[in-house]
Amino acid sequence: MGRKILRGEVHSFDSHGTGEFSITDFSSIGEKVIFERGVLVFHPKNIRLGSNIYVGHCTILKAYYKNEMVIGNDVWIGQNCFFHSAGGLVIEDGVGIGPGVYILTSVHEAKDKGLPIIATPLQTAPVVIGKNSDIGFGARVLPGVRIGEGTLVGAGAVVTRDTPPYSVVAGVPATVLRLR
Repeated sequence: MGRKILRGEVHSFDSHGTGEFSITDFSSIGEKVIFERGVLVFHPKNIRLGSNIYVGHCTILKAYYKNEMVIGNDVWIGQNCFFHSAGGLVIEDGVGIGPGVYILTSVHEAKDKGLPIIATPLQTAPVVIGKNSDIGFGARVLPGVRIGEGTLVGAGAVVTRDTPPYSVVAGVPATVLRLR
């Protein structure tokens, strides 16, 4: 049990747990799903996994008590990734995700100047990674983004808006460099 300060008052909150999981904890799971050592999974009952999935060392799959994380078939996820699905996350078939990629589906509202930002309500928006896309090393995908089918996201990019299908995007914020 931890503590959090809201509007000058101290409140207790529960831990999200250890991240330890069993294959039977997931909403559904296909065949040939590999979790390397150090993978942590939170709220696995809100995660659906297809078949032929590799999840690299020390990746965190942080589902939420509502909405779902759905990972399709033939997906490769590199080491040290962080996926948070408060707003809903869909990774379609055939996607490759490089090491160190973060996918976020929520941000704090930060509208009330009298509160610490972390104490403001969450705004959530879904993220969809279109089939056969590739997300480069260390990229960040922010809430509400749809990565179009067959898109290549460059290493270190910060994707803040939708990308067209079969495009190459890079930069901070990511921009379309060309269509493939």
